[in-house]
Amino acid sequence: MPMWMQITIQVLITVVSVLAALSGFWYLIVRPWLAVKVREVIEAAEGIEPKVTRGVQKGVADAVRQIPQNAWDGATKDSTKQFLKFGSSLFENGLSSFLGGAAEMQQHRRGDGKTEPGPDDRPR
Repeated sequence: MPMWMQITIQVLITVVSVLAALSGFWYLIVRPWLAVKVREVIEAAEGIEPKVTRGVQKGVADAVRQIPQNAWDGATKDSTKQFLKFGSSLFENGLSSFLGGAAEMQQHRRGDGKTEPGPDDRPR
């Protein structure tokens, strides 16, 4: 048998043996170990969300209980005053108090307003 044929056969036998050893190690040792670890991670992840939810609910409840009553009174009085002022202005003056009146819009369109007409304000 020629030398090149012996070397080729030896290389092929070596490649097949290494691949067999690596695939056996992968399927018999590594893959089952990884499956167990993945199951453990999934179980741990499923338990995290309910614990976090309970912790957040408990933390918020504790924080709300610890706020003194006078802090609630001050915050609600100020926001209530602002809301009432906004509501009464809207009720008395209508939307024109926020959007401007019809006369103001006409002046702005004609260029009689105090602002300089822009490039979009030219007559059509």
